[in-house]
Amino acid sequence: MLTIEHVSENELKLAGRFDASQAEKATVELSRYHGSITIDMEALDYISSMGLSVLVQTYKRLNEKGFGVRLANLNNHVRDVFKFTRLDQIFDIVEPG
Repeated sequence: MLTIEHVSENELKLAGRFDASQAEKATVELSRYHGSITIDMEALDYISSMGLSVLVQTYKRLNEKGFGVRLANLNNHVRDVFKFTRLDQIFDIVEPG
């Protein structure tokens, strides 16, 4: 299950598993953001291709308006998923520490 916590008007935290069963929920929550956002993924255990798709759609929507999506605190597994899919080249990924 995916938990989405709204930290501020431009920051949210994802926790749990971001898979196809959570895509609609995440799409609705991410659609509430209309400027640059930071997504803290420290507590995200897993992301599927559908989860990646939701993030890419959000990136495209915001990028068209001149805004960005920053991903922060990715664990090694989630970071590897972004690396292997080459999505680390389009998202601004903030390294911890």
